Amino acid sequence: MRLDALLSDIHHLEEELLAFERRYGVRSEVFYGAYASGEEPTDEDWVLDFSEWAAIYRLWLERQAQYRDEVGRRQRHSPGLSSLVRVAG
Repeated sequence: MRLDALLSDIHHLEEELLAFERRYGVRSEVFYGAYASGEEPTDEDWVLDFSEWAAIYRLWLERQAQYRDEVGRRQRHSPGLSSLVRVAG
């Protein structure tokens, strides 16, 4: 996946995570830690939101790792920020 596509995905996923954070008043990493350890929602109406929130968070983590891997790969071939920077026009 191209670096710009990964960055676009990351930003889109972050917007979705922010919506859940604003709705439920907790940061995604705090939510996910509890959710991943088996904590169940106290309100049945939250079940679908929580499963979607967790899925988005997992995908965000995956995209972050892919982005870091791609940056590392590029910097091995051409060290420095200039190999990464692209000015949107």
